[in-house]
Amino acid sequence: MTTTPTLEKTGRALISPAVFDRLTNRVVTDHLIDLPRAERIVDQALGFVATCAANPGAALSPSVEVDMGWHAFLVHTRAYADFCTEVAGRFIHHEPTDETDAKSGGIMRTVKAMRAAGFAVDDELWPNMADCTQCHQGCTDSN
Repeated sequence: MTTTPTLEKTGRALISPAVFDRLTNRVVTDHLIDLPRAERIVDQALGFVATCAANPGAALSPSVEVDMGWHAFLVHTRAYADFCTEVAGRFIHHEPTDETDAKSGGIMRTVKAMRAAGFAVDDELWPNMADCTQCHQGCTDSN
C-alpha cells in the first residue's frame, strides 16, 4: 500500500502577495529582522490566526516572534478585518491573557492545533509564550 503525503498549508497562501509583502516589510522595519525570517514570522502568524478562527475558545497563544507578525497584521486594519471575515466570519481580537493562562501550555496547545488544521509549523519560531510590550502578558485570541 502506498501513502500519498499530504501537503501542509501555509499562512502565506491565505492572503495576496502584496499584503504579505507589506506585512513582512513592517516586521523587518519594526524589529530589524532580516527579510527571510520576517517572511517565516508572517507566514506563521497567518496560520496562527486562521487556526484561532477554526478553534474559537481554545485560548491559543502566539510565540514572541509570531506575535510580531500578528501585530504587523493588526495595524493593517482593513486587510486584517477582511481576512478575519473571510477565514472566521468574525473579527479575531488580540487580547492579553492573565499570567496563569500564559503559562498553561499555550504554545504546545497552539502548535498542536495548527498541525491539526493542516498548517506547516516552523518549530524554531515557537519556543515560548509571547510577552508583548503593549499588554505585559501573553496574548490570545478572544471569543
